[in-house]
Amino acid sequence: MFKKYLRNKISKYRFEIRHITIFFTILILFQIVLAFVQKTSLNDFLSETQDWYKRYSAERLATITSTSMELLFENLFLNKSVSNMEDEKIVYSFNVIFKQQLIQRAVDDICLILVKDQKIYVIDSGQKLDEYIKGKLSPYDLNMSTHNEALKFFLPLQHKLKTSEEIYSTLVNKKTFNILVPFVPNGEYLGVMYLKITPDFTFLTDEISANFDRVSLVYSTLIFLGLIGIFLVSSQAVKERNEAQKKLFEEHAENLEKQIKFEKESLFTKRIYHTHHKAEKIMGFIKDDVRRLTPGNLEDIKDRVITYSNFISRIIYDMKWYDQEINTIVNPMFNTDINKVIKFIIQNVFLRISSKNDMFEFKLYLDESIPKVCVNEFIVWEILEPLIQNSIDHGNKRFITIIIKTKYDKGKNISYITISDNGVGVVKELLEKDEYGVKKIFLENQSTRLSKDINSGYGCYIAYQMAVCRCGWKLDVENLDNNGCMFTITIKN
Repeated sequence: MFKKYLRNKISKYRFEIRHITIFFTILILFQIVLAFVQKTSLNDFLSETQDWYKRYSAERLATITSTSMELLFENLFLNKSVSNMEDEKIVYSFNVIFKQQLIQRAVDDICLILVKDQKIYVIDSGQKLDEYIKGKLSPYDLNMSTHNEALKFFLPLQHKLKTSEEIYSTLVNKKTFNILVPFVPNGEYLGVMYLKITPDFTFLTDEISANFDRVSLVYSTLIFLGLIGIFLVSSQAVKERNEAQKKLFEEHAENLEKQIKFEKESLFTKRIYHTHHKAEKIMGFIKDDVRRLTPGNLEDIKDRVITYSNFISRIIYDMKWYDQEINTIVNPMFNTDINKVIKFIIQNVFLRISSKNDMFEFKLYLDESIPKVCVNEFIVWEILEPLIQNSIDHGNKRFITIIIKTKYDKGKNISYITISDNGVGVVKELLEKDEYGVKKIFLENQSTRLSKDINSGYGCYIAYQMAVCRCGWKLDVENLDNNGCMFTITIKN
């Protein structure tokens, strides 16, 4: 059930080339952002790792140097007598230890700071160490420029280093380490070994970063090429789909055109059948008037017959054209008196039926101030006659009272025509509106008759088409509280 729902939900959306382009562009941008974030994270990691390793390697170098110095100091100088030849070799060995560190790129300074009898001795060569052992080395002068930074670093920490005998280091300018390693040959604290080291591992991090850039470039290129391949395949698929849809739409349009043509022909046939009854009834009135023609009623019958004949002509015109020219319906040359049309229809159409006294009666309340309209009078006839006939045919009572009112609202410049009856009213389902807001009673082939046939349901439809779609008026219907229904035509003058 969920899969079917999801499939129906997705099938509502159509992906076009622009959608795929936007989708791929977003993916590429995301890949660029991801690569940038990864590069930044890698650089941060390498920077933190490098800082840690710099300190570790600097302290390790200082420890190894100090240990080497302690071993030589213990084995060769303490409590041992040496010849001059051996003395020179020992001095050379100590010089190797000092100079070997200085020739490294990372070591900036190295010296041995010894404390004896509250005096400080700074040793940076084998000769000075030999002089210190023999008691010939002079104490360090604080005014001297050599190793001055080492002494400034050592003096505040002198007592702390002696008591703790731990390595102490500090970072200067975020790249240089000053390191003090306690010098304790044979377990006796004599001073410290000082090293100033600036370790440099940028070559390593640069190589790692370059390799990452190459991998990211290859990875991004492969993704980009893959996206281009997918884009080409998708665009071709969309193109083929669009061509298929185009052919399908053309075929659908052709079928729809045929269907519309068929429906027009069907509607035209039904409309002819519907108007045939009107023409047949009016022709009967004309024949009756001709038979009753006398010199005394000549003028009266002549005017009535002319009106009947004009209405027949309009019916024939409607039967000839499905879509009439708008200027034959609404035109400034027309000047139709609505009250006059209502009176004529009532007196000369509906009240000429022989059984009228047993079927219905009319009550007219006509506002004489209602303005004339620029609509063909027979179009007004075609609008009003089906609505009045609807009250007669569908009242479903033995005797129906039909009330026709006209009213003019001068302030709003709006005219109202209402046709109401005291019948059973319109069934509720016909008062429901479709998706366009049109009540079902005004739709084609919708009838208020209890027994429907194929030729019912066109009176209100034709009235609505003429009033609303052709004349631009408003037509509505509603049931009354005390039984019956009421049609209301609103005309904005």
